[in-house]
Amino acid sequence: MFRITKEFHFSASHQLSHLPADHQCARLHGHNYIVVVELAAPALNEDGFVRDYHELAPLKVYIDGTFDHRHLNDVLEGPSTAENMARHFFDWCAARWPEVTAVKISETPKTWAEYRPLTPS
Repeated sequence: MFRITKEFHFSASHQLSHLPADHQCARLHGHNYIVVVELAAPALNEDGFVRDYHELAPLKVYIDGTFDHRHLNDVLEGPSTAENMARHFFDWCAARWPEVTAVKISETPKTWAEYRPLTPS
């Protein structure tokens, strides 16, 4: 299996107001997010790619226009957790590129959340 990844960046605020008031994430705060989309294929296409990285440019346009320097509570349905964001970006990407296998989101240099659907056994 061949796998590729591409990384995208944006900055945004959010607030997890459903948490107790003394929880640090209940307060308005922001992150410099990293989104990593993973694509895989058992064979390469005629150009020798899983998919040409240039074809992923619509994700950058979507991130820049919808998420960058926005308040995520106004953009996403449900809690604006990294886990929910990973699922959101996975669904958006998978609707465009069938080779998408996972999306990872980082809020800080030490934290990552990933959405990868279960594969049939």
